Amino acid sequence: MDITKHWTGRTERHCQLLVDFFLLADLTNFMRIRLNWRIVWFLLKVTVTECYQFSNYQRGFDIVNRKKIRSVSMDMWKPYIMSTKRYVKDADSKIVFDRFHISKHMNQALDDVRKHENTILRKSGNGTLTGTKYIWLYAEKNLPKKYRKIFNELKNSDLKTARAYSIKENLRNLWNCTTVEEAMEFWKRWYFWATHSRLDPIIKKAKMIKKHLSGVMAYFTHRITNAIAEGMNSKITTIQKMAYGYRNKEHFKTAIYFHCGNLELYPEIH
Repeated sequence: MDITKHWTGRTERHCQLLVDFFLLADLTNFMRIRLNWRIVWFLLKVTVTECYQFSNYQRGFDIVNRKKIRSVSMDMWKPYIMSTKRYVKDADSKIVFDRFHISKHMNQALDDVRKHENTILRKSGNGTLTGTKYIWLYAEKNLPKKYRKIFNELKNSDLKTARAYSIKENLRNLWNCTTVEEAMEFWKRWYFWATHSRLDPIIKKAKMIKKHLSGVMAYFTHRITNAIAEGMNSKITTIQKMAYGYRNKEHFKTAIYFHCGNLELYPEIH
C-alpha cells in the first residue's frame, strides 16, 4: 500500500520519516484502521519526530565510540529498542529497562483497577474511592502525613485497589536484590502473585514486563537508571511552566542553562 498518497501537501521528508517509522515499529496493519487522517498525521508526526531524533542521536557516534557503549537505559518503547539494536553492538546484553518507567506502568495498572472499582462502588452509593486517585500513586514511604490515616484504612480494607497497590509496591523490592539469581527468584514469586490476582490490568502489565525481562534483569549487571535525565527533564518542564512557555527557542535555551548550569552567581571575596 502506498501510504504517501494520503499526505497531500506534506513534505517528502515527512513522508519518508513516516515510512521509516512504519518499518521500524512494525505498524503496517495500523494503516487499515479508518481514522481521521489529520488526527493520525498529528499523532504520527510527534511520534516519528521523537523516534527520528533518537536514531539521529545514535548515528552521531562513530563506529569506534559505539563499540565503547556499555549500557543503554530506556523505557520499553519498541522503536527505541530497535534503534539501539541497529546502532549498538551486542545491544541485547546492554539494554536496561528503566525501573522508574516500569513503576509508571504499574501505577497505570493500579489506577485502572481503581477507576473500574470506583465505578462499581458509586453505582451502589459507596464513595469510598472517590477522590483517592493521587493517594494510591504515592510510594508508601513518600506518602504525606495528612493522608496516612485515610490511606491506612483503605489499604487494610478488602478493596481490589488495595490488593493492586500491594502488588505494585512489592515490585519495588525487586531492585533491592543484590544478584541476578536473587532477582530472578524474587521475580518468579512476584509474577505468580500478579498473574493470579484476578486483576486484569495488573495481569496485563505483569505479562508485558515478562516479555522484556532480559532488559529488566540487565539492571543487576549494569546498575543504571534514567534518574538523572528524568530529574533534568522535570527541572526543564518547571522552567517552562514558570514562564508560561517561550515563543523564542533561544530564550528557552538560555533559561535552561541559567537554571541548570550550576552557575557561580555570587561575587568572589578576596
